[in-house]
Amino acid sequence: LILGVATKSPIRVKNVNIDHLDLVVEKLREFGANFKIGKDYIQIIPPKNIKAVTKIDARLYPGIPTDTQAPFGVLATQAKGETLIFDSLYEGRFNYLKELKKMGAKARILSKHQASVKGPAKLKGKIITSYDLRAGASLIIAALIAEGRTIIKDIYQVDRGYEQIEERLQKLGADIKRAESTKH
Repeated sequence: LILGVATKSPIRVKNVNIDHLDLVVEKLREFGANFKIGKDYIQIIPPKNIKAVTKIDARLYPGIPTDTQAPFGVLATQAKGETLIFDSLYEGRFNYLKELKKMGAKARILSKHQASVKGPAKLKGKIITSYDLRAGASLIIAALIAEGRTIIKDIYQVDRGYEQIEERLQKLGADIKRAESTKH
C-alpha cells in the first residue's frame, strides 16, 4: 500500500483482511491517500499531492507496525512538510535514511529512536546499499520514485523476506531488473 501511495499508482491488493491494516490505512489517509475497499481487496486512490504527517510512531500491535517504519520514511520524502519518525522498539533502524540522503532526501537521524524527514525531495538514482530486509524493500520504493537509474547493492537482504520481488513489481508495471551479483 505504501508503495502505491509513494509512486502515486492505483494498486489493488487482493485477498487482504482490511481489519489487519486499519492503522496503516489510517496513516496513509493522513498522507492524503484514499481507498476503495471491497470484501477481500483494497485499492489505492493515490493523492495528487502527498502531505506530511506530524508523527509516525512505530510500535507493537496495536500501533503502527515497526516493519512499516522505513517504507513510511520513504513516503515522507515525497510529502510536503516535515514528518517525525519514532521507533521506540529497535535501535539502528534508520540506516536507510543515510542511503536516501545520497539520493537527495532531506533526512536527519535525531537519536537511536527518532528521525526527521522533510519533503518533498526529488530523489535521484544512485548506487546505494541495502543494510537489512526492511531497509532494502524501502530502498526499492525509493528507486522506483527516483529519476534515473538506481543500483541497490546487497539486495540479497531483501530476498530473505520478499520472494521474486522484482518479478512481482514488474507485473505492476515497474521498470526493475535484477543484476548479476557475486555476493550471497
